[in-house]
Amino acid sequence: FWPDVKNEYDPNGIFETGEFQYDVLKTRFREMAFLNRGIRIVFRDERPEEPKESVFHYEGGISEFVKFINKSKEVLFPEPIYISGLVGTTSVEVAMQYNDTYSENIFAFVNNIHTPDGGTHLAGFNMALTRVINDYGRKHSILKANDANLSGEDTREGLAAIVSVKLEDPQFESQTKSKLGNSEVAGAVDQAISGALTHYLEENPKDARAIVSKVILAATARHAARKARELVQRKTVLSG
Repeated sequence: FWPDVKNEYDPNGIFETGEFQYDVLKTRFREMAFLNRGIRIVFRDERPEEPKESVFHYEGGISEFVKFINKSKEVLFPEPIYISGLVGTTSVEVAMQYNDTYSENIFAFVNNIHTPDGGTHLAGFNMALTRVINDYGRKHSILKANDANLSGEDTREGLAAIVSVKLEDPQFESQTKSKLGNSEVAGAVDQAISGALTHYLEENPKDARAIVSKVILAATARHAARKARELVQRKTVLSG
């Protein structure tokens, strides 16, 4: 296509500029190839001043997307956890893998559209992840009876994940499509993930113990930081 650029000949044009940025398009096409397992995208820049070409093809789909995110990090287990399912008319696909960092990298998509502000699909993922890890920790006595439940923030520390859903009638909360609003999608994602993730943890006890141990360490660090802040605040009040 040619963008409808605003200029002296067309003052009602839509775009301020018609310049294509190769790296921006390259990132988007790579993303699309990850999200649609097996498709092949050939992106060729035929502008004479800078001819170049990129080819994107990933048989592993979003699992390879997670590996791409974690490529410079130390991972807890070699292969990402992959889950897919159809709940009603909602297709749910998730890939996830923990690394040794303290930040989360979770990207959510609806019908191949990135939703940077998340929405109900991400809420469903977070609910399922937190509940399944807590249940596993309790069942196998990694979490003791008097231990507090692990928080969602703890379970996502060091996690790289892709949450991709496809549905017939997505309702977004803004024109930029940054957040999904369909309430039923949260339950669909929760349902698709809960059983499959529970099964994975039971079938892979070594990976499961590594995950729960990392999450408990994150919770311990969070509690220690909170106590340190409270101590500083108490000292400030007393000195005043």
